[in-house]
Amino acid sequence: MEPGGRRQQQRRLQEPRQEAAEYYRDHRVPQRMEEALNALFPQRPADLYGELANYFSKFSKAPVICKLVGRKVLDGVGQPTLEVEIYCTVKNYEKRICSTVMSSHSQIPENALPETTEADEKERSDSVNTAVEWVNESLNTMLRDLKPTDQCTVDKMLGEYFTKKVEEKKEIQKQEEEEEAEATLALTSCIPSATALRGKKKAANPGKKVAVAERTIPPAEPVESVLCGSLAIGGTSLAIAKAGATISRIPLYLHVALLKCNQDSLKEITLPLPMVTLLNCEKIPPSKLKLVKEVMLIPPVQLSLKQGIERVLDIQKEMMRLLEPPGKAPSPQVADSKKGRAHNTGKKAPPQALKRISHLGCLITGCDNLEQPLLLMQTACNNIGLELGTDMHLAINCAAHELMDYVKGKYEILTGTFKRPDEMVDMYVELINKFPFIIALIDPLRKEDRQQWNHICCALGSKCYLIAEDAATYISKLKIDQNINIPTCSGVVLKYINQTRVSDLIELTGLLDGQRHITILGSPDGESSDDSLVDLAVGLGARFIKLGGLSRGERVTKYNRLLAIEEELAKNRTLREANLEFIAFAEESQPEKQLSDVLPPPKQDSLPLQLSQPALQVHSLPAQLPENSTLT
Repeated sequence: MEPGGRRQQQRRLQEPRQEAAEYYRDHRVPQRMEEALNALFPQRPADLYGELANYFSKFSKAPVICKLVGRKVLDGVGQPTLEVEIYCTVKNYEKRICSTVMSSHSQIPENALPETTEADEKERSDSVNTAVEWVNESLNTMLRDLKPTDQCTVDKMLGEYFTKKVEEKKEIQKQEEEEEAEATLALTSCIPSATALRGKKKAANPGKKVAVAERTIPPAEPVESVLCGSLAIGGTSLAIAKAGATISRIPLYLHVALLKCNQDSLKEITLPLPMVTLLNCEKIPPSKLKLVKEVMLIPPVQLSLKQGIERVLDIQKEMMRLLEPPGKAPSPQVADSKKGRAHNTGKKAPPQALKRISHLGCLITGCDNLEQPLLLMQTACNNIGLELGTDMHLAINCAAHELMDYVKGKYEILTGTFKRPDEMVDMYVELINKFPFIIALIDPLRKEDRQQWNHICCALGSKCYLIAEDAATYISKLKIDQNINIPTCSGVVLKYINQTRVSDLIELTGLLDGQRHITILGSPDGESSDDSLVDLAVGLGARFIKLGGLSRGERVTKYNRLLAIEEELAKNRTLREANLEFIAFAEESQPEKQLSDVLPPPKQDSLPLQLSQPALQVHSLPAQLPENSTLT
């Protein structure tokens, strides 16, 4: 090659070399390379390139969301639900970070008509299909390039998107109503005589109006409509929270706890006490008892979670033995299923056993009166040397909102046996006095019976928790609507469903903490194998967690996650002991104060969020209870 050509080629190579050197100097690569080599040489790591990769990874850009994937999957009872996957750009490559599966929730009662159930299933399927479409299209575009650790920004955008969809739905409904009104008007002008006759008939028959006026109970509030596709909001928010925790390399419960306390460091975390469902009382013939939906066990606070679960399993085994049909496991406590008599004893026969496991993961049985399941639990505990009230406590999910006969204005607690709301309060007072080991009643009354909620809280609030579940189904409405009718109660059961966002739970539980209401995170009926609910309960500082029974994989998975968190916190010495405290409502100056009263008005700042329980004037549950004590 001629000298002139060689010089020209060198000049061509020199330019990119200078650009490369300038580029690397601007990014401080030579300096950091020298620092890395000097730092690693004394260590002489076995995997040198791995350590170099770790060293330089801290200088890489923060991961950002690059793709959301929504898909239709099945939950634990075979119903369709939504799965959301999060993909991020990590070190220039697309990487799958995590996924979450939403639990499905239905307001349809167990004894609903087949047509109602079919309509609900179709509506749920349509909602999941719409949610998948939202995630894969609108939300996928909207959240691209955001940091998964920025939960507040993501949740704000999700809330705005949901509000927009609600307004669109209202506009469509308004147009449909106008078109229907025009069609009706056109039809009326064609047949005026028939319309006039119908109008006269209605005016001449005021009988129904009199019947309505004679009602002595508040009417049921209309069922809250659920926007088709709302699962996408809740599923995406939770998936982003999991992605943020994964990117930050911390557990989800710690990520949520730090979000709640504004990233302040945490010294200790308290595990929620489990409410383990042992019996699901069926409400169809030949069973007569309708009042009790679930009988739950609550281990005492002195035990570790692991010890408590083992004790519950011992009671469950004994309960299964007691409920065995008469021919298989002879025992003096087993009843003759045909004649309803107990063998060789003068005691009342225990309820008949139905050899099935509920979708709640517990035994299904039928009972003839309110005392039967309680005496059965007492017998099971006594047979293995445990005492209710000291070694184990009980909680009852009454689900009273499913029992109201609106024609009679009374609750049907047994087949053919009805009680007025005031009589229900007296019955519960008598029940707790007779069985003081019951420390929680869930939904003992409808949410509309506010006066009776006040009465029962004043009468029993210092002895047990009075929990509202049905009234707290829609978390977004609790947080937004200032006039919602939440009864006086000890606390609420919150469920992560539909358009609920992680930020909603953080804000609402902060308000509940500040107003001495306890928080219970509850598992919906249609559970999935996703165990994020447990991390949410721990991170939010919930007092209890309600997961169902110790059967069925989708429920046992969550108990296993709770046990793993206990082990991790104990190892890190950050596990704080739980406690049980009851509020003496009778000492309240304003016993009818509503939960809505504690929510901030629209133009005020919300209360500070905190994990610790406030100082209360309460009665603490003693470590051991004397016989016939009433937990005072």
